[in-house]
Amino acid sequence: MNSYFTMIAHQTRAVRGVLLCSAALLLSLHTPLQAAETELEKLTATELRSRVAAGTSTILIPIGGTEQSGPYLALGKHNLRGQVLAQRIAQSLGNAVVAPVLAYVPEGAIHPPTGHMRFAGTISIPEAAFEALLEGVARSFKQHGFHDVVLLGDHGGYQKNLEHVASRLNREWAHDPQTRVHALPEYYQAVSVSYVNTLRQRGFSMAEIGTHAGLADTAVTLALVPELVRSAALAHAGKPSESEGVYGDPRRATDELGQLAVKQIIETSVAAIKRATVVR
Repeated sequence: MNSYFTMIAHQTRAVRGVLLCSAALLLSLHTPLQAAETELEKLTATELRSRVAAGTSTILIPIGGTEQSGPYLALGKHNLRGQVLAQRIAQSLGNAVVAPVLAYVPEGAIHPPTGHMRFAGTISIPEAAFEALLEGVARSFKQHGFHDVVLLGDHGGYQKNLEHVASRLNREWAHDPQTRVHALPEYYQAVSVSYVNTLRQRGFSMAEIGTHAGLADTAVTLALVPELVRSAALAHAGKPSESEGVYGDPRRATDELGQLAVKQIIETSVAAIKRATVVR
């Protein structure tokens, strides 16, 4: 009799062990794998070197700008939006790292002030200094072994500068076809063209959509970094004016509308980068 109960106890323990192993396996299948770190600033030099050696060949350089956007959007909207978007693009690509955001860009003359420099908080640098900065950054990443340097410009005012730098360096590096700089206009056009068309199809006018700090600009910010929008004040605001630094009407902007832009930006940018970075 004792041997019978001993056998039952062994069988019970065996079944319990199988069940525990099965549960652990199921849990592992439903637990997402930890994504590889995409932010350069959070990697050590040793980790980055290993990543490049293992095939991480694309560096994304988000370019923002520190500028006024009226009473309801914070000065760093381009910087923080650009950082989030670059990280999501890198995660979708799977072989990219995101450089620190470049926050200083041409924004108009300083004295006498023109453009956004007429409003408090805007920071402007000369175009020559901006292009020199971009060149230095791109050369640094070429030195570290990256094959594709992708410039993601979140601001319309310097798109031509990105193209100038990319063209200049690609001519210089023509002897080394494995290393290229990509200005990637598709990133900015996803908002300035595609997203604007989407909003118009939904019945919004260009006067409301705007070109700066209007409905489109505010909706994208709500979708990515909502803490940068002064939503409580905006809810009780009248129609902002150009004298306040607003070109458009942000009052009907929502997170839901902004998510449409986010989807377009990421999908368009990922597709463009993949086309540009095929094996040469």
